[in-house]
Amino acid sequence: MLVVDDDADFRWVISNVLRDAGYKVDTAEDGRHALHFLQIAIPHLILLDYRMPGMDGLSLAAEIKKKHPAMPILIITAYAEVDVAIKAIRMGIYDYVIKPVNNQDLISKIERALEKQQLTEEINHLKEIVEGRANLYELMGNSDAIKKIVSLIDKVAPTNLNVLIEGESGTGKELLARAIHASSTVKNGPFIDIDCGAIPETLIESELFGYMRGAFTGAYRDKPGHFELADGGTLFLDEVGNIPYPSQHKLLRAIEERRIMRLGARKTLPVGVRIVAASNTPLEEKIAANRFRNDLYYRLNEFSLRIPPLRDRKEDIAFLVNKFIGEMERETGGKCAGMTKEALGLLYDYDWPGNVRELKNVIRKASVVCGQNDPIALEDMLTVGMPIYNSMGNRGTPHHPTIPEGKTLREVVELSSKTVEKSIIEATLKETKGNKSAAARKLCVDYKTLLRKIKSHHIAK
Repeated sequence: MLVVDDDADFRWVISNVLRDAGYKVDTAEDGRHALHFLQIAIPHLILLDYRMPGMDGLSLAAEIKKKHPAMPILIITAYAEVDVAIKAIRMGIYDYVIKPVNNQDLISKIERALEKQQLTEEINHLKEIVEGRANLYELMGNSDAIKKIVSLIDKVAPTNLNVLIEGESGTGKELLARAIHASSTVKNGPFIDIDCGAIPETLIESELFGYMRGAFTGAYRDKPGHFELADGGTLFLDEVGNIPYPSQHKLLRAIEERRIMRLGARKTLPVGVRIVAASNTPLEEKIAANRFRNDLYYRLNEFSLRIPPLRDRKEDIAFLVNKFIGEMERETGGKCAGMTKEALGLLYDYDWPGNVRELKNVIRKASVVCGQNDPIALEDMLTVGMPIYNSMGNRGTPHHPTIPEGKTLREVVELSSKTVEKSIIEATLKETKGNKSAAARKLCVDYKTLLRKIKSHHIAK
């Protein structure tokens, strides 16, 4: 839970009520601190007061709903402000609580809100399985980079342009391809994908165009290729840069003429296919090395999308962590209570060469080793082999820590935690240009605490 209220006494009382009911609680004293909290962690529910200095509860809820439209929110209001509560419900806030708060009524409304949220998530999860697609924000995050990609997909999907998607392995190129198909004019047709890098050179043409019985040894029956299977829909050519150079001319002709010829056939067949291709390396490099046809490149690249690596959109990390923890909860029945700030700081400090796929792998393993109803801690991350940067602050070479002789795992974890904390403080001070008051506000700690930590870490003032 996240409790947002400018009254410190009220925050303390409500937090204890929620903790007694078994919930983990974080607090924020106003809208600004609440929005900062949401940049590093995603709660399951937000309880916020209507009357707060600066940004009132409704304004804050509106800001939260922009990035987290499905977030359950309860508004706390006075009896005389019931009209405000009604307005809140109309704008999508789940419910309201009247002061003085009835503890049992509050817990009941929270339970109902969470039950509704869980049911909604399960329904959406089933829709993802049945339809084979989902909202990109729910799958990839809501950073500015993802918003830009979604905007471009909205524009190109309804056209008949071929699309080339470029991005490192593990960034989610197939998700984009499926999203384009789902918003296209052929969305009711098939979505057929082929991994061009996983097919031997001798078989690529038969897989793309099919073959007739007797075309070669072992061809005992007619077989349609991926172009035919995708007729009336979308053909996704993943890792298209791996198609052998001699076969690229036939692919080009098939795309241009919208006709294919099976191996061993005597006549061509018409196909109506939308082409979406993907590559994990820039195809211009393969063209320069004479390994990819220039004319095929321009035929595939009628419109291009480039997915930035996770290290360039780290604002999506907290969202993705929460998503992957939720997936593990549905699969295994286990329940991790989020992630500690120290563990999350370790994720932000890493460059993720394996991108989202690597992050998902780490979180799934950490979810298994963390205690029931406990947050994933730094110790859990180290247990599953999460790389960290060395204590000298070298961000270029991650390594797996080992336990020095005479040191316990707990002592190593404490040392690593201090290293991560120091790096976060130094980065924040750099961002605020040395302004300690501003840094304290960004880190949600009081000024004296920050000064004490600066001194203990021997950070240059």
